Amino acid sequence: MLEPDSEDELQTIVDRYAGERTIRVAGSGHSFSPVVPTEDILVSLANYTGITTVNPAREQVTVRAGTPLSELTTALDDYGLALKNMGDVDAQTIAGALATGTHGTGIELGIMPTQIASVRLIRADGEIQTIDPDDGEQFRAVQLSLGTLGIVSEITLNVRSAYRLRENSWIESLDSVLNRLETLRANNRHVEFFWFPHTDHTLIKTLNPTSAAPTRGVPYQLDERAENLAWSAICRLSARIPQMSPRLARFAAGTLDGTSTVGPSHDVFPTMRAVRFNEMEYAVPADAGGSAIRALRAELRESEWPIVFPIEFRYTRGDDILLSPAYDRDVAFIAVHAYHRKPYRAYFDACESIFAEHDGRPHWGKMNGRSPTDLRDRFPEFETFASIRESFDPAGTFLNPELEPLFQ
Repeated sequence: MLEPDSEDELQTIVDRYAGERTIRVAGSGHSFSPVVPTEDILVSLANYTGITTVNPAREQVTVRAGTPLSELTTALDDYGLALKNMGDVDAQTIAGALATGTHGTGIELGIMPTQIASVRLIRADGEIQTIDPDDGEQFRAVQLSLGTLGIVSEITLNVRSAYRLRENSWIESLDSVLNRLETLRANNRHVEFFWFPHTDHTLIKTLNPTSAAPTRGVPYQLDERAENLAWSAICRLSARIPQMSPRLARFAAGTLDGTSTVGPSHDVFPTMRAVRFNEMEYAVPADAGGSAIRALRAELRESEWPIVFPIEFRYTRGDDILLSPAYDRDVAFIAVHAYHRKPYRAYFDACESIFAEHDGRPHWGKMNGRSPTDLRDRFPEFETFASIRESFDPAGTFLNPELEPLFQ
C-alpha cells in the first residue's frame, strides 16, 4: 500500500502507473461493497488530511480527500461552521463518503455529494483538473464517481453556520408510523425509524434545529457504550441459537424507551455502532417507502428469517447526480442488516427482490446482488457517466475486478 502525504506524490503515483497498472484509493474501509479491493496498486490517503482553506463569507471550505468526517466536523466547528447534513457514521473519509453516495436523512436535504462546490482531480493522464458546476455533466459525474475518474485530491464543500440539533426518540407501533409517514417527514428536518423484525416495535428518531442549551455529555456516551455491549450480547446469542431470534428481537425492542437530547450537529448526527454487521440498502421512490416496508414485514412473517437487527428507514431529497440512487426523485432509503457471524445472503436476496419490485436502486457503498446489466438499467444516466469515465480513463487505470464488468 502506498501512503502519499502530498498532491505531488499522488500525481507521481498516477504518472508512474497509469496505463500499465490499476490504481484504487482506500478510504476508511467502511463500505460493504467491494469497490476498493485490488491486487494491484492500493493508495491510502491516511497521511493526506486536513482543511486547506476556509471562506466563511461564502460558507465554503476546502479539505484534503483523506480527511475523516470526525476530524472535518470538529475542525469546522472551530470556525463556527458545520456540514449541512451527514450520515450516522463519521469514521469515513470525506472522499470515500462522497464517492459512494453516503447520505443522511431529511426530505429537503440531498445525499452528501450535493454539498460539493468543486473537486480537484488527478486524471489518468496526470493532469490536475478542478471540476465545478460550470463543467456540467463532468461535475455531475465527479460528485459520485466510485473513484473511477481519477484520484480526488481536494474537495470544496458548501457548508453553513454551526448549529445545534434536538434529538427526540420514542417507541411507536409500525402501523401507526406507516400511517403518518407524510406528517412525520413534513414536520421534521430529519426523521428516521428502526423497525425490529418479529415485533410491532419501531424506534422513531427526529432531529430538528434548536437554540436550547446542550445536554449531551459523558452520561449519554456511557449509555451508548452500555447499549452496544448489551446489543452485542443479544446478537451473539442469536447467532449461537438462531431459533431464539424472534424472542431476542422482542426483548431488545422492549428495553427501548424515549429520549430527548441537544448537542452540536456534528455530535448528534453520528451514532456509535460497535457491533459488526453486513448491510444492504436501497433507495425506493419516497411515496413507495411505506409499501416496501409492508412487503418486507410480510416476507419476514412468512419466511421467519432469524434476524434481530432492525430495518432502517430514511428520506432523502432527489438530485441530478448521474450515479445517484436519488437521481430525479425523492427517495426512501431502506437498509437491512445481519449480524456478521450469521448467514445473510438468502435474507438479503429476499429483501432485494422486494426492493426491485418497488423500483429500487442500490446504495453503492452497501452490498447488492445485481448483475452489471441490471445495475446499468437501474440508473437512468448510467451511460452518460460511463461515457465520461471512458474519456477520463480509457485504459481503465482506476477500475478493479468488481468495477470492470460494469464499465468495460
